[in-house]
Amino acid sequence: MKILGAILFAAALVAAAPSLAEDRVTLGWGRMFSNDALGDGHDRWRTGGYQVSMLRGVSFDGRLPSRVGELLEFRAASQILAPASLTAAAPNDRRYAGVLSFGAHTQFDWRGNDVSLGGDLVITGPQTGISNFQKWIHNAMGQPEPLVVANQIGNGFYPTVSGEVGRQMAVGEHVTLRPFAEAQAGVESFVRLGGDIVIGDFSKGAVMVRDGVTGQRYRAVESAHNEGLSLVMGADVARVFDSALLPSGGPAVMKEGRHRLRAGMHWQGKKASVFYGMSYLSPEFESQPEGQVVGALNLNLKF
Repeated sequence: MKILGAILFAAALVAAAPSLAEDRVTLGWGRMFSNDALGDGHDRWRTGGYQVSMLRGVSFDGRLPSRVGELLEFRAASQILAPASLTAAAPNDRRYAGVLSFGAHTQFDWRGNDVSLGGDLVITGPQTGISNFQKWIHNAMGQPEPLVVANQIGNGFYPTVSGEVGRQMAVGEHVTLRPFAEAQAGVESFVRLGGDIVIGDFSKGAVMVRDGVTGQRYRAVESAHNEGLSLVMGADVARVFDSALLPSGGPAVMKEGRHRLRAGMHWQGKKASVFYGMSYLSPEFESQPEGQVVGALNLNLKF
């Protein structure tokens, strides 16, 4: 995994080198909000997250560039992980974790495959301010204060590199299949294989970004305004090697295998679009009694 990390980190550095002299513009924004309140309704485990992307480049004509670094994505994400009870965690449940990350990624075409490479600085612990923010929200809504934050994952900085390779395959006029392989080294290190199916025109001529929690993909740049409904489905399996969010020697023992199942619906109108999806996340530690269902929401309005 160290060799893989070095390769991906080098690729991320190379991605920033080309085209610096050219005038870049903001090509689009993408975002995804996830919360188990939109899924199974429980406030636990992978309980909430938000990811936002800004895409910069010279232009976009509906096809990824062949040059690494020509299209750049600047990404920020936040996430809350928690035990099943926020007031009295079970001895073998996972510890609370507040996570922030900031990074840069590039997407490009390589021999007909769409490739994403990049790096993020992942920050954990009370220094993120996430636990204080959740306390404030709970107090404002008259809910019990989350006492488990006193035993949260500590302050840390984790340089993290990741890459994904996928291939779009049309299996019908309005049906697209995209198998993919993904690898990450850093705050959590894993390899992952999976696939996504789109029935409709949601992803046609668009730059798509994958949400780290749910696995759902969101649109960050569009070249064609395709109105109507689209159905998306996907699944993946991962082999996890280590995780700073489930540290060795902690009360929760990390499971090496994970899988996700997801489905969602995207509606595109003239001046608005909305996506809602649900993802099943399998247990991530040995004593986790069951998986969970997390909802994902994306809403865009143009005035």
